[in-house]
Amino acid sequence: MAGHSKWANIQHRKGRQDKLRSKLFSKLAKEITVAAKMGDPDPDKNPRLRLAVKEAKSNSVPKDVIDRAIKKSQGGDAENYDEIRYEGYGPNGVAVIVEAMTDNRNRTASTVRSTFSKNGGNLGETGSVGFMFDRKGEVVYPADVADADTVMMAAIEAGAEDVQSDDENHVIYCADTDLNDVSNALEAELGESESTKLIWKPNMTTELDVDGLTKLMKLLDTLEEDDDVQRVTSNFEASDEVMAAFAEG
Repeated sequence: MAGHSKWANIQHRKGRQDKLRSKLFSKLAKEITVAAKMGDPDPDKNPRLRLAVKEAKSNSVPKDVIDRAIKKSQGGDAENYDEIRYEGYGPNGVAVIVEAMTDNRNRTASTVRSTFSKNGGNLGETGSVGFMFDRKGEVVYPADVADADTVMMAAIEAGAEDVQSDDENHVIYCADTDLNDVSNALEAELGESESTKLIWKPNMTTELDVDGLTKLMKLLDTLEEDDDVQRVTSNFEASDEVMAAFAEG
């Protein structure tokens, strides 16, 4: 979503990247460990692990951290993580999906619940907001990899469903079950992607003003800072003017 890519840029400009980067490294390493433990430790034989390694590399996670995470999955001391999805509403009725990996369900549920309630939201039942999102594969390339028509043709041939191109990047969407095949086909045509992952893509959005965006971002930031939380997705929409005003605030 446009809102989310702009939000990432704003976070970057606000100087939170160092703190976020160390958190991101540990979250990506956790995903690698879990993927390797659930399947084969060889990324070529394990599509989920291959995607996890690819996403880690695209975020500049060092090779030794990736190797260590895979090795950890094969040791007897690897923690057992449960994958849990929480759904709820943020300020102004914005839908929020929180994906977590935890070794203590009670701790995570209690933290996520209190984060929602302290920040003007409320945690709902599983399925309470899920219908507002579709599970999709997302592959991102920088704008300068090729022109929009070339990327569109490559995406169609790879079996993708949709492409959105702007000044910054080309975002290619496909069915969640096709992500491995589509990303491999695109890589053969366009080279290494910037990002390849499964996402929750909003199929309906909620427009926010500056005040609403400020409140929502406080909630999303607090959720993302929790070590058990892997990913947070919301269905907010904000105009360029609102984003710019928020960035200056």
